[in-house]
Amino acid sequence: MMQTIIQLSNIAKSYKVGTEEIHALRSVSVQIIKNEYVALMGPSGSGKSTLMNVLGCLDSPSSGEYILNGISVAQMLDNRLAEVRNKEIGFVFQSFNLLPRSTALDNVMLPLIYAGFNKAERLKRGKEVLEQVGLGDRIMHRPNELSGGQRQRVAIARALVNRPAIILADEPTGNLDSKTSVEIMALFEEIHQNGNTIILVTHEEDIAQHAHRIVRLKDGVVEKDYKNERIISVSNRLLQS
Repeated sequence: MMQTIIQLSNIAKSYKVGTEEIHALRSVSVQIIKNEYVALMGPSGSGKSTLMNVLGCLDSPSSGEYILNGISVAQMLDNRLAEVRNKEIGFVFQSFNLLPRSTALDNVMLPLIYAGFNKAERLKRGKEVLEQVGLGDRIMHRPNELSGGQRQRVAIARALVNRPAIILADEPTGNLDSKTSVEIMALFEEIHQNGNTIILVTHEEDIAQHAHRIVRLKDGVVEKDYKNERIISVSNRLLQS
């Protein structure tokens, strides 16, 4: 039976800018099934960043209901929201967001400190996920000793370390060249095949085509929500080359 992992119902978000009220989201309803691979698209000002912040429990909606993995989170207080976020969601950002003076291993283990794991557990799990993303030989390197693609792999390992249900990736290839972008998208494909739900926020059509479903936003509403019939599979491409 298909399990709903995200249920957004009539989500709205507005901001006050001076005397003006900005409606970033207007009655957005989206359902995401466990182990779906969804791309969230839209031009600048479409509301996709606001929606990503709501989905990632980084911001609360002004109105509407948000059920995340069976938990109602829309009106949660910040400290409880932070707990849910740390447990349920792994984040991957365009700018990697790594601590510059910390090793790859220390960067990856950080969420486990907040989650209350002891040192032995943190070391074991941190090394496991760095192996998983192909960086088992780089665990003691600092970010400035790694390439852009390797830094993004560290960020992906950090996102996976808590075994979250959902990986939320915001423009994950935005700072990478095309060859490295293909390698990172192949890694997301692998993560999806391992059972994670992936939500990819991007404005790049070719990156969105890796997803199995595309949700397009415009002016704070869902303009289109459809199954992607032209999925780009990096694994298939690599096998053919």
